[in-house]
Amino acid sequence: MAKHQLFLSLGGNLGNKNEIFAETLARINTRIGTIQALSSPYESPAWGFLSRHLFRNQVVKLDTSLSPEEVLINIRQIEDHFGRVRTPGKYLSRKMDIDILFYDNLVLHSEELIIPHPLLPERQFVLIPLLEIEPEFIHPVLKKSIREICRECPDLETVRKISSDK
Repeated sequence: MAKHQLFLSLGGNLGNKNEIFAETLARINTRIGTIQALSSPYESPAWGFLSRHLFRNQVVKLDTSLSPEEVLINIRQIEDHFGRVRTPGKYLSRKMDIDILFYDNLVLHSEELIIPHPLLPERQFVLIPLLEIEPEFIHPVLKKSIREICRECPDLETVRKISSDK
């Protein structure tokens, strides 16, 4: 089976984040693919809505033999396990949100899925962890490195590296 390089963003601001992230990573490793790299955890305010709970974010790089659609099905099952409620056009607090950032150099626009993630260039809380593990990865649409995209990002929210015991 062909192996594909996949980048996922993990985020959540409710519950025991250490336990939820550890379980999420274990489920990703079992159901989606082999983890190759994991950023440090980062903390930032909610993006797109107000919440008194800070978000934890991490980016994971993995090898997968699944198609993008199969990856999405597995992501939704993992999110559902943590009680994720999807409200189109509205951001809410949640225990776990998983986004597909990149799948190889694929550019995909379907009703269910857009790859690369369309909001990636606007989100420091995704770019900074991604910069940590893959700074020279070239965005297949923008044709810029993650380092360049991060430098040009208009998002001014503070994204702070946190210790993993938090």
